[in-house]
Amino acid sequence: MDFMTALDVSASALSAERTHMNIISMNLANAKTTRTAEGGPYRRRSVYMQETEVDTPFSKQMRSAMDRELKGVRVQGIAVDQRPPKLVFEPGHPDANEDGYVAYPDINVVEEMAAMMTAQRGYEANVATIETVKSMYTKALDIGR
Repeated sequence: MDFMTALDVSASALSAERTHMNIISMNLANAKTTRTAEGGPYRRRSVYMQETEVDTPFSKQMRSAMDRELKGVRVQGIAVDQRPPKLVFEPGHPDANEDGYVAYPDINVVEEMAAMMTAQRGYEANVATIETVKSMYTKALDIGR
């Protein structure tokens, strides 16, 4: 594995984790949103990731068989949660139904914060990897001088 491949793998993870953190932030920001453009309360979103190639087809042919096993990560999709909304009795709320219940998104703030911490740790780990690769590259250049 060369320096650029290590950077490509980490960069793919940084991009995926950034998307993951953005979606979690959106969930937290809309935890009390009772009315959306689509109608009804906000629906929680989840990020699904999958492995992906880190090389172009040409560069893949130029590498050894061992290097071809390396994979990065990408966002496969963003799914809208289908859990039913939480009904809270608030008869004075403008979005209350005829029985006085307001439909709120089924978002657990503690769960979202734990997911945010996990995504942040993954992001930080990949930043550290990139910093280490840069340091190794710089030291290799110094040795070559």
